[in-house]
Amino acid sequence: MSSARESVQTYTPREFHRQAHDALGNPQIRANFRRAMDGLMGKRRDVFSDWDLETLRELGASIRLRALAKLPDLLERLEANCQANGIQVHWAENGDEACRIIREICQRHDAKAVIKGKSMVSEEMHLNAHLEEAGIVALESDLGEYLVQLNEQTPSHIIMPAIHLNTDEISDIMHDKTGIERTRDVDYMTAAARAQLRERFMAADVGISGVNFAVAETGTLCLVENEGNGRMTTAVPPVHVAVTGIEKVVEHLRDVPPLYALLTRSATGQHVTTYFNMISSPRKPGEHDGPKEVHLVLVDSGRSNIYQDNELLDTLRCIRCGACMNHCPVYTRVGGHTYGTTYPGPIGSILMPHMMGLEETKDLPTASSLCGACGEVCPVKIPIPDLLVRLRRESVGEGRGNVPGAGVKRTRKEAAAWKGFQWLATHPTAWRSGAALAGKLRALAPSKLGPWTEYRTAPKPAKKSLHELVKRHQAEKAKREERP
Repeated sequence: MSSARESVQTYTPREFHRQAHDALGNPQIRANFRRAMDGLMGKRRDVFSDWDLETLRELGASIRLRALAKLPDLLERLEANCQANGIQVHWAENGDEACRIIREICQRHDAKAVIKGKSMVSEEMHLNAHLEEAGIVALESDLGEYLVQLNEQTPSHIIMPAIHLNTDEISDIMHDKTGIERTRDVDYMTAAARAQLRERFMAADVGISGVNFAVAETGTLCLVENEGNGRMTTAVPPVHVAVTGIEKVVEHLRDVPPLYALLTRSATGQHVTTYFNMISSPRKPGEHDGPKEVHLVLVDSGRSNIYQDNELLDTLRCIRCGACMNHCPVYTRVGGHTYGTTYPGPIGSILMPHMMGLEETKDLPTASSLCGACGEVCPVKIPIPDLLVRLRRESVGEGRGNVPGAGVKRTRKEAAAWKGFQWLATHPTAWRSGAALAGKLRALAPSKLGPWTEYRTAPKPAKKSLHELVKRHQAEKAKREERP
């Protein structure tokens, strides 16, 4: 079996089909994901068994829709209340600007070492690489993120970054990178990683985290986690920088418990996570822990463009639980790295085209069987299949849509073919003549129609059209009825 280190490579959404083919040919990857996804689906099913799930989903969806309906006002309220609490707020139009803001904060404090809690937005921004270019070492503190960082990979799942690795592969990585003994003892490996990270927490100049919910009413930043690294990241270093997308804001503090219940149950099958952090201010006089400074970086990166489309707006409801991935038959078989994007699976297929453009991600909206499982399990009822269909239309349309790169898959031949079909379908005489001619020339029909016929037989026009067969049947019936 090849080691995890040997499998490290660069992935790109432009190569989705080739990467999917490679993943399907890797039995270890398929086994790792199949085992993990089955477990997560079972846990979610069990934890919701005694809940009125649909009522809770309706509540969660309504909370997110209400927040999005008021998004500009809520962001201003969030900024005002955070500043009143002593939190410094920064706005970033894109990932590069957000990286620059965070780098400047680090440089003002002469930071050489940064400790990071789990943050998909920081992955989206490629923050670690940006800081390293400035001579600042950024270390991931989430255990899964720590493992993929050691292995020079990117996360393959938004909740469980190292889900593509099995115990033996993790043991190899820990041995090769940190020097511990090879073992299958998960507790030993976890304790070793925590011991190594504890020293880095204490030495870090700046802590960087994500945000699960930002409460406009109180200026509170909520952070959901299981390992304690989030609390260490936000409380031990003298400076805390929280980075999040603008869509994570909610209106009231009372909106958080229903979303929290949906998030934990949908993501990991837990009633509650081990830690739930609520950060409202820097350290106050007389307090013994906490950072002296707290910064909040609000990142747009295409989210405002999504917000302006009444249908695509639903993409921003997402609470990053990963349930759509866990239940997706495509993601389960090819894994997260195949997509070549920060956010893989169904949610990535509707989000990344806005962030990267359809030129880069044109294959992602079609990386779905449209079975509907993602929409059925989404805790905030995002109509993911409908949005995938919308993006497919955008990719082959005339380029007038709201998604960057709209029309990238449109070809002159295909457009002409559909226009010809439209004309035929609206002119009955021409349609009948064409159908009759196609039946006579059916022997000339091609046997290969691209990838579609790799596993299927190419269809051929019928010798007689349905109308002709019906007419013949009626004529024969009339003749029989005329006989004495």
